[in-house]
Amino acid sequence: MPGGYLPILIFLVLATLFPIVAILAAKLVRPAAPFVTKLEAYECGIKAASDSRGRYTVRFYIIAILFVIFDVETIFLFPWAVRYGSLQWFGVAEVVVFLAILAVGYVWAYKKGALDWV
Repeated sequence: MPGGYLPILIFLVLATLFPIVAILAAKLVRPAAPFVTKLEAYECGIKAASDSRGRYTVRFYIIAILFVIFDVETIFLFPWAVRYGSLQWFGVAEVVVFLAILAVGYVWAYKKGALDWV
């Protein structure tokens, strides 16, 4: 019985050692004395116009979160599409209900003004 765990143990050891060895090898190969130009935010030769840590409005984050939420919800259509043949009309009804709930969410977000960029 414990012999069956040997491949898992080997995999865990390799999975732990590989990143450590890769980081150490990269540290040995890379140049150790970076110069001032290399430490700047942009290496294109154009000076930065402002600090890169500017503030964004809360609306930007709300739109980003809404995009992620609705995007992840549409991923749930993939398993339905794979099993479409065996689900038949029951599957179609389930997807219609799912898309109706998704559409209600879009309409609610639009009416609340969450999708207005400006």
